[in-house]
Order: sequence, then structure tokens, then C-alpha cells
Amino acid sequence: MTTMIPAAKPIVGADERAAVDRVLLSGMMAQGPEVAAFENEFSAFVGGRHCIAVNSGTSGLHMALVALGLKAGDEVIVPSFTFAATANSVALTGATPVFVDIDPRTFNIDPAAIEAAISPRTRAIQPVHLYGQPAAMKEIMALAAKHNLLVIEDAAQAHMASLDGTPVGAFGDAGVFSFYPTKNMTSGEGGMISTASDETARMCRLLRNQGMEKRYENEVVGFNTRMTDIHAAIGRVQLTKLTAWTDQRRANAKFLDENLKGVVVPFVAPGAFHVYHQYTIRIVGHDRDAFSAEMTKRGVGNGVYYPIPVHQLPSFGHTFDLPETTSAAAQVLSIPVHPALSQNDLETVVSVINSIAAAGA
Repeated sequence: MTTMIPAAKPIVGADERAAVDRVLLSGMMAQGPEVAAFENEFSAFVGGRHCIAVNSGTSGLHMALVALGLKAGDEVIVPSFTFAATANSVALTGATPVFVDIDPRTFNIDPAAIEAAISPRTRAIQPVHLYGQPAAMKEIMALAAKHNLLVIEDAAQAHMASLDGTPVGAFGDAGVFSFYPTKNMTSGEGGMISTASDETARMCRLLRNQGMEKRYENEVVGFNTRMTDIHAAIGRVQLTKLTAWTDQRRANAKFLDENLKGVVVPFVAPGAFHVYHQYTIRIVGHDRDAFSAEMTKRGVGNGVYYPIPVHQLPSFGHTFDLPETTSAAAQVLSIPVHPALSQNDLETVVSVINSIAAAGA
């Protein structure tokens, strides 16, 4: 039986278990000192911005949008080539996600498509730093300034990514990260909002905690999207390992760049520090799904992110004409790049892909 090289592999060990035990023994398991410490420590990765921990990346997007005042009648421009949470978070505020196309090289939202979609109802842009590559934030922030729009960065997949030295999550009015188990670091489950605004930070803190800063003095109608101290303790340990893991992901990506043949390897935009949450190739000249199945058969895990553009999902069902998004959804394939890969694993991944590409899937 072939041993499968996993497409993703959360790395959790004795340090994380010890951190959880410490919290359990303390008796303080809800939002407490571990959450506050995690927020302070994560702030260093987003240029010293305020950080607000929540129970998921999706909650983070939702809280940020509500805190910034998005409401029914507003439009928010989003890419369709992303996970549904990007658009779900907009719809949950009552606002309308307006889907636009991507740059085919980076898979990120196309600034020219954003500008073409701006209407009198447009209130915000929500770019996604997809697969760990920063979106074109210079152009996006210029558009936002020109049209007086908010910018909420979906940085769920992009911990430590940067553009021209500025970390993602430090460009817009707010940024949001995810700590789901398959992300570049995990807290088991959780999310983090970053913002430079004292007012937005305070509102996010109120919203996550039933609208309260002081107990029983509810100032606004809020949610319960708090992070537990158990999750924060795991996240704090993982944060100490993130730099080394990121270096290893980038080294693995470099090996794949230099050795893969017959497929289109990832393009990295000038000035971008790509953190390779996913190493995503394009399968051109072959059937992508057959190629994927053959990889799996030969013991190399892989995944398609994302096979159905969000605007085509039953939950939205729009008829936008987004040709680059449609093309990417039919061709992309994400292959192992995570830091747990051995050199032998990497060589196997390359050998299998090159063999399938040469033979035709």
C-alpha cells in the first residue's frame, strides 16, 4: 500500500499540549489572560496594530464589517475565486457582495475589475490574499482613497505575507486572519482582526462579547464570538514557530519551482513575500481532475481550491461573467508544500507530477 503524502498537515506537539494543560489547571478557560497575551504577541506581525481574537476567521470578517458600519443597501466588491466565507461575511451584514474577476497570474482580485464594478452603492473592497500571496494592495488602496471606500483584507491564508515590506493585515481599515487547523499556524480554531483604529478595535471587542465591555452593561447588540484561553494558548505556541515554518514553506516552494515540469508553477508578484499556504499549479493541456486522481493514486495528496466560483454557488447563484475565475477554477491544483515534508517527500511529489505531465493524464 502506498503511503500518502498529505496535502496539508497540522503540526501539533508537546508544547501545545503543555499549554492546554496550563490553561486547564488555571481554571480560567474563557476569554482571559491567554487571549490578551495572544493578541499582544500577534500585533508584532501586523505592524503593531490592535488585534482582536475571535472564534474563527469567518467571525473575524463578520465582526470587522459590522464594526465598520456595513449594512443593507451597501455593496462590497469581492473576488469570486475564494472560499465562500469571504462573501458570506458580507451577506451576513445585509450588504451585497459584488463579484469581480482575478489577475490570472496571481489568482488575486484584479484592480481594474474592481474599478469597473464601483457604483454609487459601493462602500468597501474586500481583497483576499489568496494562497498566501499578497493582493495588489498599492493599487487597491489607491482606488479606495479615490472613491472613499473601506478596505477589509481577508488574510485568512496569509500569516506573515507582505508586500514591499508592509505585512498583510496592515494596509486596510481592518485585516482578518484564520487559525483553522490547515492554516500556516493554528489555534485549533480561531481568528484575529487587525486594525489601526482605536474606535474599530473597541467596537470589535464589544461585538464579540455580547456588546459588553463591562459585564451586564451592554452598549450595542453583539454576538458571542469570543476565543477561549485554550485556543489562545495553542496559538501562542504556534506563533513562536511561525517564522521557521514559513521559511520552510518558502524553501519547499523554491524546490518545486526549480524542478517541476509540464505544469504552470506559481507566479510571485514583484515585491511580494509569498508564504505558500497553498502551492497552486495550473494544469494546462491535461484534464485537471484526471491529473488529480492520478496523483492521489500514486500517493501524493492534493486539492482543488476552489472548484466552484463563489458567485456560482447555490447560496449566491449570480450570473457574473468572470472568465479568468472560470478558467482558474478548471485548472488549479494545490500540491503539498507544508513544513512537515521531508526531502524525499518533495522529490516524490516532483517525480509523480513530472511523470504524469509527461505521459498525459
